Amino acid sequence: MSKLLLILGLLALAVGLLWIGQGTGALPWPQSSFMIGQIQWAGYGAALAALGLILIWQCQR
Repeated sequence: MSKLLLILGLLALAVGLLWIGQGTGALPWPQSSFMIGQIQWAGYGAALAALGLILIWQCQR
């Protein structure tokens, strides 16, 4: 079960960081993404990245 939490946590963290980058415009990839420059996606990414960190922390306990 802890391996599953770790994988899900790492995936959530990676996607969250991608969304933060796209939402702030710092990572304009892929160019056809509708999320680039849309600040609300940075907020969603921050929440998802936080969830990922919590899952990673939980699997280490």
